[in-house]
Amino acid sequence: MNVWGKKIRVLVVDDSIVARKTIIDGLSACPQIEVVGYAVNAQDAERKVAQLNPDVMTCDVQMPGMTGIELLQKLLPVHPLPVVLVSSLNLKVFDALHAGAVDFVRKPDDTQGRDTFILSLVQKVIVASNAKVRRPRLAREPEPAQAAAPAPTLLGATPQQVVIGLGASTGGTEATLEVMKRLPADIPGMVIVQHMPPGFTKMYADRLNRLCRMEVREAMNGDRIRKGLALVAPADLQCRMSRLATGEYYLSCTPGERVSGHRPSVDALFHSMAENVRCKMVGVIMTGMGADGAEGLLAMRRKGAFTIGQDKESSVVYGMPGVAFEKGAVCEQASCENIAGVLMRRLQMYK
Repeated sequence: MNVWGKKIRVLVVDDSIVARKTIIDGLSACPQIEVVGYAVNAQDAERKVAQLNPDVMTCDVQMPGMTGIELLQKLLPVHPLPVVLVSSLNLKVFDALHAGAVDFVRKPDDTQGRDTFILSLVQKVIVASNAKVRRPRLAREPEPAQAAAPAPTLLGATPQQVVIGLGASTGGTEATLEVMKRLPADIPGMVIVQHMPPGFTKMYADRLNRLCRMEVREAMNGDRIRKGLALVAPADLQCRMSRLATGEYYLSCTPGERVSGHRPSVDALFHSMAENVRCKMVGVIMTGMGADGAEGLLAMRRKGAFTIGQDKESSVVYGMPGVAFEKGAVCEQASCENIAGVLMRRLQMYK
């Protein structure tokens, strides 16, 4: 149910008959959801949205004629409804998220069955029904060289003076980018946990690497944490920070049980930082459903970490940062546009 206790009215948009039937049947089986209609292409979707006024729309990214991305760019400024993308393993899903979609689900394939797909889609539709829709920005994202002003630097800082952990979920791909593109190339070593299906974390890391000043890549087991490098936790592995006898830090990326319902888990990372980090550390928790990361961030703060939480106004879903704030885990709240400034001011104090 949505916040008003009514069924969530969903419009399904997909040009594939098979995919439409799978999605409609799966969503209709959930008592909280009512599928009010379907559209076979983007033009049909525009008409159906105006006619049916759904609470949530599911949308394929790749469609003949007008793509899902073009549909969102045209539709959301007029009808700002939450959209959950249904996509194959395709880099364009991040362009669609940039265009204003709330979240995405990977289409079933050899690595993921129908039941898993439907369960994930149902959960994301329910979350999306209460999400804050971000209006799309029609301009292309600037490359780092096109930024209006150079980012500040932290020249002279040693690699292990500070380590940074950042966690996000629903709405986090774009919110994290808003933070990362404002940070300098010589940022202290960072680890990012973003809830995401397998296959997409490498593409996301590559996208951040293209758009941000520091090096960003998907983490591998044993990677050293170092200045100028941000590591994205791989999907379906738990990532924890550990300390070597030399005082250096490294990332352990291994299979394991879900923590706080997730793998990778923000809590798993943050708890490992609280337990193992002996230098200065910063924890950042951003938009996302649920409470993953809240307990871990509290543990970090109790160990002397500086902690930042995204504020309610800029969060697509004020779940994870809201719970963390209520627990007293957050030292300072800020919008996703201002988190980088808060972080930089703190790092300048550590020099």
